[in-house]
Amino acid sequence: MVAAYGKRYQVELHQAITTEKETQPRISCVTRGKKTDLACGDIVSIKLTDKREGVVESTLPRKTLLYRSNAFKSKMLAANVSQIVIVLATQPSFYEVLLNRCLIAAEAAGIKSLIVLNKCDLEDQSGAKTKLALYQKLGYQVLPLSAKEDISTLRPYLQGESSILVGQSGMGKSTIINALLPLEDVRTQEVSQVLDSGKHTTTAAHLYHLDSESQLIDSPGLQEFGLHHLSTDELEHAFVEFRPYLGKCRFNNCKHLQEPDCAITSAVEAGNVSKERFTIYQALRTEINIPVTY
Repeated sequence: MVAAYGKRYQVELHQAITTEKETQPRISCVTRGKKTDLACGDIVSIKLTDKREGVVESTLPRKTLLYRSNAFKSKMLAANVSQIVIVLATQPSFYEVLLNRCLIAAEAAGIKSLIVLNKCDLEDQSGAKTKLALYQKLGYQVLPLSAKEDISTLRPYLQGESSILVGQSGMGKSTIINALLPLEDVRTQEVSQVLDSGKHTTTAAHLYHLDSESQLIDSPGLQEFGLHHLSTDELEHAFVEFRPYLGKCRFNNCKHLQEPDCAITSAVEAGNVSKERFTIYQALRTEINIPVTY
């Protein structure tokens, strides 16, 4: 599955269909009934209904699945990816809360993360780099990049991986795709200086082949990343700095909010866990435990 457009999907064939006039490596597919739980990167079996169209019969088991959810619905972003590349920029300003949500979703899904700080050719980079120092300390790789000038430093991180680019609109995801695959000519738009935000350019997830061993999925710009699908255990374990302290609280069911003798709270007070990340955890813990009313 190389692209998803609502209830219609573009499927790349393992063996291209060859006719007298052309070779058709990709065809348009639909699903049977109302089934829509497919994601870019899924490996599927199909039944041809025409030379250019087919229907999805089944989906092979996934190695990984990255998705987001709120209290009412979920949105699958990509399947079978090994790496999430979170694209930030020095301008426009990025949402640090969104960065954390992407990291947490990746940790919970067993997907490694790479943080790319794009537009480092622009002035006034100190603020963005200062923010990201915390994540480098946690062990996350942070790669400074100027995609319009030189993409070569990113290529080694993509080699042999099935990666997905995620981030706010305007961070430069499409520019990165254009630099890596100039023949694809992905449409880009200028950032709105008035709103300090980007304009959406990608409306559906697309999978591209960098080489025979490396794939890259470009996803639509994100403005939010709900984590309602995570259990409380998955959430706390997704904070990598919490792991040495988990299971050491006074109470086995400690929520790490206001309980006495909490190992996480003690680690925050001792400076071993940042107050910023702990505040994000507390907000998420409260958010995913809010009962839904209709």
